[in-house]
Amino acid sequence: MARYTGAVCKLCRREGEKLFLKGSRCLTVKCAFEKKSYAPGQHGVSQRSKLSEYGVQLREKQKVRRMYGSLERQFHNTFTKAERMKGITGENLLRLLESRMDNTVYRLGFAQSRDQARQLVKHGHFLVNNKPVNIPTYQLRPGDLITVKEKSKKLSVIHESMRKMRDEDMYPWLRLEKAKIEGTFLDWPKRGDIPSQVQENLIVEFYSK
Repeated sequence: MARYTGAVCKLCRREGEKLFLKGSRCLTVKCAFEKKSYAPGQHGVSQRSKLSEYGVQLREKQKVRRMYGSLERQFHNTFTKAERMKGITGENLLRLLESRMDNTVYRLGFAQSRDQARQLVKHGHFLVNNKPVNIPTYQLRPGDLITVKEKSKKLSVIHESMRKMRDEDMYPWLRLEKAKIEGTFLDWPKRGDIPSQVQENLIVEFYSK
């Protein structure tokens, strides 16, 4: 599967805000965005140009795409699917992104970043309804049970990440059972419950041109 392999801290700097692509590191003084909050490149420091309407829409689309670790064609296909669903297109898009396997593994606290979650899924450490799933973009449905394979329950990266997850921090559309190292995708998330600072209407406007 194709994926972005460049420096992820540059993506945060380009979008002008933290996308938390490196998990807990983004909360420390080691975060590159804390040291260089301007855009990367030779002219990054001096860039003060005002974005056009199209530019604002493009940056919002790029921000969300990078936040969820999706390549351009994949992201556009997800938008097309959201457009065909009943309801508000922008909210449908966020629900589809949030219900991805890699994002859910991250939200449940089994990984410290979406990139780490993606890697764990690709390496086959998880089951969905007792069936192996190694596709990060796999779409979960309400009621799906996500468990860690028995031989993978001793992985230090999973336990280290779970130690930082508090019960009160769990998202309302998910249920985590720490003792069993498993979680349930209870229902499609509501827009108000998704913590991402996203203006999905700008993405809809971008693809509507």
